[in-house]
Amino acid sequence: MCPNRLEGAASDPSPAAGTGAPVLALRQAVMSVGGRGAMLHRWDPGAGRLSLVAVDGVGAGEAGAWAELGEEQDVPPSRALRRGVLVRTAGDDLGTGAAGTVAVPLIGAEGPVGALSVLLTEGAVPDDLQLSFLHAVAAWAAEHLEHPAGRPPRQEPGPEQVRTAKAVELTAALAEAVTVQDVVRAVAHHVLAPFGAEGLIVSVFEDGRLTRVGEVGYPLDYLKRFEGPLIAGMPVTDVLRTRRPQFLESPQQIYERYPGVTDKILMGTSPKMAWAFLPLIASGRAVGVSVLSYNQPRAFSDEDRALLTTLSALVGQALERARLYDLEHARAQELQSALLPRTLPRLPAAVAAARYLPAGRGEQVGGDWFDVIPLSADRVALVVGDVMGHGIAEAATMGRLRTAVRTLADLDMAPDELLGHLNDLVSDLGEDFYATCLYAVYDPVGRSCCYSLAGHPPPVFVFPDGTVHSPVLSPDPPLGAATPPFTAHELPLPDGSLVVLCTDGLIESAGQDADQGLARLVRLLSGAAVRPARFTGADQAEDVRGLEELCDTVVAELLPDRRQTTDDAALLIAHTRAMPAADIASFGLPDDPRAAGQARELVRDQLSRWDLDDLSTTTELLVSELVGNVIRHAKGPMRLRLLRSRILTCEVYDGSLSTPRIRQATYTDEGGRGLQLVAALSRRWGARYLRDAKCIWTEQDIPDGTRDRVGTAP
Repeated sequence: MCPNRLEGAASDPSPAAGTGAPVLALRQAVMSVGGRGAMLHRWDPGAGRLSLVAVDGVGAGEAGAWAELGEEQDVPPSRALRRGVLVRTAGDDLGTGAAGTVAVPLIGAEGPVGALSVLLTEGAVPDDLQLSFLHAVAAWAAEHLEHPAGRPPRQEPGPEQVRTAKAVELTAALAEAVTVQDVVRAVAHHVLAPFGAEGLIVSVFEDGRLTRVGEVGYPLDYLKRFEGPLIAGMPVTDVLRTRRPQFLESPQQIYERYPGVTDKILMGTSPKMAWAFLPLIASGRAVGVSVLSYNQPRAFSDEDRALLTTLSALVGQALERARLYDLEHARAQELQSALLPRTLPRLPAAVAAARYLPAGRGEQVGGDWFDVIPLSADRVALVVGDVMGHGIAEAATMGRLRTAVRTLADLDMAPDELLGHLNDLVSDLGEDFYATCLYAVYDPVGRSCCYSLAGHPPPVFVFPDGTVHSPVLSPDPPLGAATPPFTAHELPLPDGSLVVLCTDGLIESAGQDADQGLARLVRLLSGAAVRPARFTGADQAEDVRGLEELCDTVVAELLPDRRQTTDDAALLIAHTRAMPAADIASFGLPDDPRAAGQARELVRDQLSRWDLDDLSTTTELLVSELVGNVIRHAKGPMRLRLLRSRILTCEVYDGSLSTPRIRQATYTDEGGRGLQLVAALSRRWGARYLRDAKCIWTEQDIPDGTRDRVGTAP
């Protein structure tokens, strides 16, 4: 559709786009008769010509031949004006590609004021009801053409004009309706009052059953009777079978026509006294039924019946389109929900709460995601990302990127290195794929947070004293458009701080840019007197409840009306806990074969202090193998570190960047079984790399008897 401007188009054969009552009338006229486009001409008696003032669904080149028409010209608008009656012709009169034309004269208080023409598609034959409605639309258009905006009409519009105006408004509302509930609200707003109705029920028909999707003015007990399998001898069944409306003007009439209604549908619970049962038709089949009802008996005029029948056809088309959208949207949301984490882990170093908020408006889901990933040495990775665009393809790409991030995180990569690999992945997807991402790693031993961001809003930190810090950064370009290396940022993070990550959908909107939204978030966290110290860490369940409340507060403040949002949003808030010094033991080792024996002694003594003697034998064997590997295959200096939390972590550092890997040793090999033994004795093991060194680490479960004391040392 290409609606054009309404006034002043006489000198321009290709009017510019616009909005207003005439354009709404054209859209209503097109929909009422199943046309492909429409044109509106104003009559100038002094010049003796018809001037084109508005078009809909007609290209500028096609409309050029209709820009100026003479009174005596043998074309449908001129003939309708001369004769004062509807003119219907077959064929293409002026080279628009139409299969036929229907033209209606616009008659004002003092004579003709113009003509309304609808271009027909192949096979379209408007029936009497459609033509009757077209006359009503023409009368409404004539009123607005005779009395443009700013000039009061000479008399108050009558009931018929009000209904026609509401019908045009309904068409505009249905054109904008996206969901089934949007359709129901449009019908309730634009149909009930103009037709004096007090009740409305809209039900869809699928697989032999009725499902109610909206209602107004009915008690709940009664509504339940408009769902389920069809029952023979009922008005709804008749309407769906014949696809013709039923207008029942009194209880007596409905009982005479449908005796089964007496004890099955209406008696006892419904106060209604008259009904219009209207089939909702789309693509030649009945997709549902709408019921208008009245509190008093009512006689339906021929005009009422014609207008309601035509309106029901429009509602049926809009309802079917909305149902398809709802179905596709629900499937896309299910896909996206399945790709997001169902629960966030509660780790010794951090607990977190998150929100994903789909867009309130728009046709498809987005690609926002978040994650919390446990790393070695009790470190925690916090991730937030956003795939640019909306749709199932973007949601699927989000799932691929989230999986890739978890895989790369398992390799203990630094944030800047991880984003470099992720950038390569996004670039390989094609030129149309871009994503933003923030990847942060919290280290509870070093009490620091290292992060990198690619085109993403920066993190916000809330310190234990309530101070809120938002780093001022120049982020690297988005993934898919960046050229590594990415910049790594690091800052000290006191014990008990909050880390707040979000996507741009939370802080950016049509009314504010991302910087303004980020400033609002900072003010909100400051003004809400958020004190992370209230999260004691002693009870993680209580901490999570506090974080959930904080997430709700942030969302309610920044997105007060989610139905008006056009982008999805993600929010992740983590409460960090540093590892107590008493749970950390670090030792230097000599760069010679005696190091393995010293490491075993150090492990034995430290585990005895921690009351973990049950793990001593296994841990001694593990550290002996790790130190032995360094002596044989790497170089010093060496260092041993033990960490106690919910698990026991054993780390051996050396000055080599060589990669340890398990290989299959044969029966005659003298070596090659060390890492196999390490893998068998530990719950998890791996290696991570520093700037000039590497660390090989193992993790062991701590026996249940000591687990409750873990993390509570002074």
